[in-house]
Amino acid sequence: MYCDLLSRYFSLKQLMRQTFIARKISFISLIHFRDEYMSPQNNHLQRPPAAVLYADELAKLKQNDNAPCPPGWQLSLPAARAFILGDEAQNISRKVVISPSAVERMLVTLATGRGLMLVGEPGTAKSLLSELLATAISGDAGLTIQGGASTTEDQIKYGWNYALLINHGPSTEALVPAPLYQGMRDGKIVRFEEITRTPLEVQDCLLGMLSDRVMTVPELTGEASQLYAREGFNIIATANTRDRGVNEMSAALKRRFDFETVFPIMDFA
Repeated sequence: MYCDLLSRYFSLKQLMRQTFIARKISFISLIHFRDEYMSPQNNHLQRPPAAVLYADELAKLKQNDNAPCPPGWQLSLPAARAFILGDEAQNISRKVVISPSAVERMLVTLATGRGLMLVGEPGTAKSLLSELLATAISGDAGLTIQGGASTTEDQIKYGWNYALLINHGPSTEALVPAPLYQGMRDGKIVRFEEITRTPLEVQDCLLGMLSDRVMTVPELTGEASQLYAREGFNIIATANTRDRGVNEMSAALKRRFDFETVFPIMDFA
């Protein structure tokens, strides 16, 4: 029974990746998922997402959070900080070793609507940090783009169901949303891993989303041709400083990000 349930989960996960369809998951459903699939008898996931692994802590922080939340955020700034750095008073575990002031700067950057760029040496937990930030802000970190030489614009913005496109022409039903489209539509954080590995023309398609907060769909007409970002949408990108032969970001795109360097751990104490 458990193997069948896990098989269904991975089949659904693969389908979501192929069609770029993601759904909003509440804290309650995350806890249910953890209890259902992450029980000791069925603990076969190699790396559960942070939203599932720390579902209890997220629910506790949200319940005890009395501070005002930035528009579109699940947690306030103090609660998001506690989720990442830990809080002994609330029995919240520390999840990453990093300067508290750096985390505070990152949260303030995202709260003010600026894109966040995490740069540093390989292996400094930039991806983990971006996942924790997205989980604290949006409740999950599933909207992720893995940059690479083969990454195309339709893989980050939107694509088409070609059967519907041929039969009925361009329509919202035929449009297949990619992570960037979903993040703007639902008001969630989008993670862009290894952004400097993507071609320059793909990087430049982010300019309008980061400045005007709008995505144009020229194939559609009327209101559907313009997607305006909802409160809570933002982009967290990562890049390695030691990479060579990658695509340098344009000056225009750099201006739309606040850069934060993640340093290696020199002394745990």
